[in-house]
Amino acid sequence: MITNIANTIRGLVADIVEKAKSGHPGMPLGTAEISAVLYSEVLKHDPTVPDWPDRDRFVLSAGHGSALLYTLLHLTGYQMPMEELKRFRQLGSKTPGHPEFWDVPGIETTTGPLGQGLSNAVGMALAERMLATRFNRPDYEIVDHYTYAIAGDGCLMEGVTSEASSLAGDLGLGKLIVFYDDNEISIEGSTDLAFKEDVLQRYEAYGWQVLSIDGHDQEEILKALEDAKADTSRPTLIAAKTKIGKGSPLEGSAKSHGAPLGKENIVALKKALGLPEDEFYVPDKVYKHFEQKRSEWADTRKSWENKFKAWSEKYPELRTEWDRVMNRELPSDLKSALPKFEVGSALATRNAGGKVLTALSSKLPELVGGSADLSPSTKTYVEGAGDIGNGNFEGKNFHFGVREHAMGSILNGLSIHGGFRVYGSTFFVFSDYMRPPIRLASLMHQPVIYVFTHDSFYVGEDGPTHQPVEHIEALRIIPGMRTIRPADANETAWAWMSALERTTGPTAILLTRQNLPTLSGTDLEGFRRGGYIISEPEDGKADLVIIATGSEVSLALAAAEKLAAENKNARVVSMPCRELFMAQDPSYINKVLGTDLPRVAIEAGVSSGWYQITGTSGLVIGLDEFGKSGPFKDLTELFGFTPEAVVNKIKSFYQWS
Repeated sequence: MITNIANTIRGLVADIVEKAKSGHPGMPLGTAEISAVLYSEVLKHDPTVPDWPDRDRFVLSAGHGSALLYTLLHLTGYQMPMEELKRFRQLGSKTPGHPEFWDVPGIETTTGPLGQGLSNAVGMALAERMLATRFNRPDYEIVDHYTYAIAGDGCLMEGVTSEASSLAGDLGLGKLIVFYDDNEISIEGSTDLAFKEDVLQRYEAYGWQVLSIDGHDQEEILKALEDAKADTSRPTLIAAKTKIGKGSPLEGSAKSHGAPLGKENIVALKKALGLPEDEFYVPDKVYKHFEQKRSEWADTRKSWENKFKAWSEKYPELRTEWDRVMNRELPSDLKSALPKFEVGSALATRNAGGKVLTALSSKLPELVGGSADLSPSTKTYVEGAGDIGNGNFEGKNFHFGVREHAMGSILNGLSIHGGFRVYGSTFFVFSDYMRPPIRLASLMHQPVIYVFTHDSFYVGEDGPTHQPVEHIEALRIIPGMRTIRPADANETAWAWMSALERTTGPTAILLTRQNLPTLSGTDLEGFRRGGYIISEPEDGKADLVIIATGSEVSLALAAAEKLAAENKNARVVSMPCRELFMAQDPSYINKVLGTDLPRVAIEAGVSSGWYQITGTSGLVIGLDEFGKSGPFKDLTELFGFTPEAVVNKIKSFYQWS
């Protein structure tokens, strides 16, 4: 039956791509036996209850082969009717060019950017181990599932998989099983053009179990999976030798990778496979096979539900906690845990953030995270919460090592899996290394939290390599991203609450290395709207409005004092989250900014995005060049970020004497 299923997959995929006149048939044709074995004989899932918590996860890391996944979902009984296969890559279809997270049940993550899927799978496997540690009890293993992935040569060339796989080996994620579609072909031709390394030895060095098989031999596939599951202390890479475009006249050729096979080649393919020439043909025996399988899968799921019910009755407090974390609900008294910071004190917002994180962590067992080897600087290590490590999944602190890219991708996998609220931290300038997974977190609406410290040229002596300038705007322009730059310690506490309350997308919290004064006039309700008036002239009659974020809010307040001494009254607005502020109703925006006041925006980063606030007739005081190495106080003078310099720029721009 596996052969029949595999050949059915090949015929369907060829027709799907041909009808669309677009797609990638080569990889699906080459991995048809692997996929048939997984979805027919191995995967623990139930298409009728696709979000069953203890289902196995399958990740198609080689997301360009999406027609394979859509075909599998159709055959096994997910919400993927034949009509959608015929609408492959068409506007509004459920079969887009690359798999999109939960667009159709059964698609566990968005893949396409090579390497991201495998790295997400590491996060999913890590989540499984951590949940098992927290919720399993003797005789009640309610969390006990595997994470499978199919990755190609392209995935394994990408650096992110090296980072993530290295960490997976270090953690000993024994329930992670990756099929390496080793067909020795990439878009430009043979992988020998640029990829001659011994991948198997590399993965052995990472601490993985490595197995080699004929990827078209179902017995070898099943045996490899059996051996993979027998090794509980190491993740497994199954290197499957396959032929790209298997069964077609283009077998073994790069020409089958990313273009339709063509009518004549499809006819030849179907003839070689013993299939009729009918388009979108599925034998009745294949449909009947999966109909029977669905009954078996449902029985397995019902057996788990009975166990889950018994566990719930024996451990009602655990069940309550399970429901809360799975639904991403926060404790009702969480706000009471937030520390309050005294006006007039001075504290770097990274230090304030550490205090806030520690306080929140005590109330949120599901809040887990770490840094890219920078927690002493980013203040994101929670003392007393324990570390995550090989064989120890009880703690809350991750040590990602110097692996920013993998950190972002693994956080996505953890979040997608469910059961945890996750954060990762590094210096803000290194958010560049994380941009692909940040973008995907936003695309998938995942509430991942990023703590980026050392947020401006105030880093000082480390120089321009470590001083973020363009990074603020680079995050803000990602659709669905929320970027918060708090002005002081209290706004930092609110930033954390805002990030945790958000369940529909990622949030970045940008924090300072240098001390900032704790301000009077900060307002929680205004903060929640992205921007608010923090200081108003006593008589309420302002001559201009100064808008600032982060460390520049205290600078704006100081500049306003100096202007007042020259009989020019300034309203000061703290705008910790510009994108949130711009989403407010126009009446609120006009109330805060005024409708006829000159506008000045101050931020220690590129100026371009601020003209949507100030208008082209307004003044933006930013930094449109790279920084320099030197004490930060010298840099404030050099770049004009002192109260005197700000006042002089305002007076000059508006020609005030």
